[in-house]
Amino acid sequence: MKVYFYHTQDIQRIVRECGEGRFPAHFLYGATALPEYGVQPIYHRHKAFASRWKMMLRNAWQILTCSERYDAIYATHYQGIEIIVLLRALRLFRRPVVIWHHQPMVVPASFFRRILGKLFYRGLDGMFFFSQKLIDDSLATPNARPQRIHLGHWGPDMDFYNRLQREQNVASRRGFVSTGKERRDMKTLVKAFNEAGAEIDIYLPNVPQGTLDYRRLIGGLEVRSNVHVNYVNGLIPYELGCMVNRAACVVICCEETNYTVGLTTVVEALGLGLPMVCSRNPQFPIDVDSEGCGISVPYYDVDGWVTAVRYIAEHPEEAQQMGERARELAVTRFNNNICASEVAAVLKSVCR
Repeated sequence: MKVYFYHTQDIQRIVRECGEGRFPAHFLYGATALPEYGVQPIYHRHKAFASRWKMMLRNAWQILTCSERYDAIYATHYQGIEIIVLLRALRLFRRPVVIWHHQPMVVPASFFRRILGKLFYRGLDGMFFFSQKLIDDSLATPNARPQRIHLGHWGPDMDFYNRLQREQNVASRRGFVSTGKERRDMKTLVKAFNEAGAEIDIYLPNVPQGTLDYRRLIGGLEVRSNVHVNYVNGLIPYELGCMVNRAACVVICCEETNYTVGLTTVVEALGLGLPMVCSRNPQFPIDVDSEGCGISVPYYDVDGWVTAVRYIAEHPEEAQQMGERARELAVTRFNNNICASEVAAVLKSVCR
């Protein structure tokens, strides 16, 4: 079986750097491991466009004129393949389409968007969600079809993190670390660490993320000497992974959303076997408190963050045990191979 694999990022670069050991394969949502389960991916050739319409037209043309025969489309996001999905809904495109849906399905406010949404979801033969909460929220909407909705256990590329740890061979881990670029709540995090006094390294993107400019935001905050803010260029998972591997605890402080903001950082903490302190996002697939692999804090709760940070700092043996439980979750329930096996099973089922 062959599938056309679509991603919003540069697949060729990621595949190449995966082979070099510099990029974790879970960024490709199990695609590189699909051959182990009888599914051969054909990789889409990515090209960035400022215009969304140009991107959709170019991607539709590339998919429709692909010279290799394939049985289905597997996509990490619907963004960029909307034309193909609508053609599938109208039965003008004959192959099944399976995607990852990053947010819960919602009921649009406008009548026109509701009609368009009903048509659009008819064009999706399968949808993976990151958590049961996302599924439950989606099932409350009229366009949800339970038989087309699937829970995916997206998790770390364990080979990547095992190799990184062997290469780096850190004798002891110290301090806290924060990475990630999407909707990070730096005001709460910096205030909390200013008060807690613990050492933290924060890594932020060097360029604005939409309307969020972290340089400007940090410039308006009091940042004490224990808080080390660093700015990075581009997507550099190996380099950041090395930085994270030196820390004793990962912190994930995000703004409130209706989706899984911060999950990529959670996945990295699992892969490296690190405890975490994170915003209490109900959309996460993992309850870090009940799993015993970290501490969650309500959104925007500075005092709660101070308490959690001090607890981790003052209980290093318990924090280490939290990290071991995180690692066990990655080995047994959330990893790239498990994700690939689930994706392959759904792809085969929609092609019967």
